[in-house]
Amino acid sequence: MGATYRVPCIADRCRARPAKRTREATTAGVTDVASVARHTLPMSVEQVFGLAGRVALVTGAGSPTGIGFAAARLLHSLGASVVVGATTARVHDRAAALDPSGSRAAGVVADLTTDAGAQAAVAAAVEVFGGLDVLVANAGMTSVADPAMHEGTVTAISPEAWSASLARNLDTAFLTLRAALPALRRSGAGRVVTVASVTGPVMAMRGEAAYAAAKAGLVGLTRSVALDEAAAGITANVVAPGWIETGSQLPHEAAEGRHTPLGRSGTAEEVAAVIAFLAGPAAAYLTGQVIVVDGGNAIAEERLPTARE
Repeated sequence: MGATYRVPCIADRCRARPAKRTREATTAGVTDVASVARHTLPMSVEQVFGLAGRVALVTGAGSPTGIGFAAARLLHSLGASVVVGATTARVHDRAAALDPSGSRAAGVVADLTTDAGAQAAVAAAVEVFGGLDVLVANAGMTSVADPAMHEGTVTAISPEAWSASLARNLDTAFLTLRAALPALRRSGAGRVVTVASVTGPVMAMRGEAAYAAAKAGLVGLTRSVALDEAAAGITANVVAPGWIETGSQLPHEAAEGRHTPLGRSGTAEEVAAVIAFLAGPAAAYLTGQVIVVDGGNAIAEERLPTARE
């Protein structure tokens, strides 16, 4: 399976779409950012967060309540042109919600567990908006197109289910990175943000051996990219969410969130804020890191109420 994408077009508005950029124009902005970072304090809000003229691809953005769409919405609000990806046509609704005119948003339907799907998703961003500067690799967990969960303990999970979980949670990032890196190199200041989980990189959950292995592997993959692509000006970092309140959060997960030090689950927007920072100009010297967004849950050794409480 490859990919299909659609850009809403209303009369002459399609002509407002950003022109395809040259390498010289893109790298000129990189020089400016580096100069600001070295010589100018304090930095302006635009210099820290501004994404005008940048193109982002956000995968796993089909759910209106999920982390992917929250990240896409924030990147778009900061000035980026955004391509949102998912496994079903509902992603076109997400793109229309971002920008009904289609001048700075497009949707792409792709199966990122295949090389053809990943290549087509990246090609959509390059064709529609002229390049790619930011990749947010958020696809994984489960999908509307294939809702089956392939999890269990090491002895309970079948080899086929193990492979399916790794394909969904790790191969999707590998294949999308593989497809995106040539365009990110041309950017001169590419940003890669992979969305993992605290499960695997930081801790584990019962009965989720494959998921934990895949998300831990995602950290290693991202750090390899951070090293291998540093000379091209690309940074690569991991965001590891904990208990996050989305439309797919189950009741027992919400209950776990209430036992974090901050006493609640996080929101998709709170995770998106970290993604946006890592995608922005001020994060140019931050690479190969794992940023945990879990309300302090990973540092809490004691979980029972204290006598003071």
